[in-house]
Amino acid sequence: MNPTAELHRSGQSLWLDNVTRDLLTSGALERYIADLSVTGLTSNPTIYDRAIAASSAYDPLVRELARGGTGAEDVFFDLALDDLRRAADLFAPIHRRTDGVDGFVSLEVSPLLADDAGATFREATRLHARGGRRNLFIKIPGTPAGLQAIEEAVFAGVPVNVTLLFSTRQYLAAADAYTRAIERRVDAGMDPHVASVASVFVSRWDGALAGELPADLRQRLGIAVGRQTYAAYRALLESDRWQRLLNAGARPQRLLWASTGTKDPDSSDVMYIEALAAPFTVNTMPEETLRAFADHGRVGSTLAPGPDPENDLLLARFRDAGVDLDDLAGRLLAQGADAFRRSWQSLLGRIEEKIAAVAAD
Repeated sequence: MNPTAELHRSGQSLWLDNVTRDLLTSGALERYIADLSVTGLTSNPTIYDRAIAASSAYDPLVRELARGGTGAEDVFFDLALDDLRRAADLFAPIHRRTDGVDGFVSLEVSPLLADDAGATFREATRLHARGGRRNLFIKIPGTPAGLQAIEEAVFAGVPVNVTLLFSTRQYLAAADAYTRAIERRVDAGMDPHVASVASVFVSRWDGALAGELPADLRQRLGIAVGRQTYAAYRALLESDRWQRLLNAGARPQRLLWASTGTKDPDSSDVMYIEALAAPFTVNTMPEETLRAFADHGRVGSTLAPGPDPENDLLLARFRDAGVDLDDLAGRLLAQGADAFRRSWQSLLGRIEEKIAAVAAD
């Protein structure tokens, strides 16, 4: 059994953090599904900005849409949804086999809406309807406004991937928004099953503190925060609040590890994957990390539920070293939202250039 199959058998879903037209047309995604146990994928503005810059595969569709007078943002959503529908269809057998637990793809709302709850909710609803696939997640960031939009979107039946979470506190706020929406659906006599994942970004903790910590603490904070969040996740699932919802037919939001590619060249390229193996979670990873884990990854013991005193002591050492975890988490969320906005603007600028080139033909 190869390492990816072993990891999947341990109870963790492996999703690809990438989607491109070439990935779909070359058969690479089918091979990842068949050979490396990939059961879903995620996308974001940065992925598409790079994909459109690196390939001419999107040019014919851009030309067709541009000649019809479609603007840059709608061009993007048309081509992204074209990709994601294809990917969703490839994962549809997994989605059916798991009765809607797995087999999802994700599309993000415009990052420019991150501070507008109403606009985010309306866009999430519109994009999910436009996508036309049950296994399409709409990604909404865990900003204060995003949390309001998440509750309303889930209450309306839109499957949501909560993105840009960093700390345990941020995760719990997102989980609470999801739980409130499900409680409202139960109270209203509606189907309580609306799928969701909460995406906690891991490696950016370590990147933010590169060169600032004692040697024995370097590259350890992301995993420590992940372990703390997993303990909180399992405690929430076992709470009276969620036990009542399970009794009403609800299914819990799953915890997802994001940003699991190693940024430090001196560290193992699979360290986040190996350290955060855990049942009933998702790990979405870049292609190079997926291939690296398939080649030389190892599945040891999985994370256990319950208190983790050793990890608590490690987090205390970071605090003693002057790291304010809540402050850093807030900065990481703000920086992540800004980075996605920049990627979005770059992406639309690139599409506008292609539209202009078509007009000049």
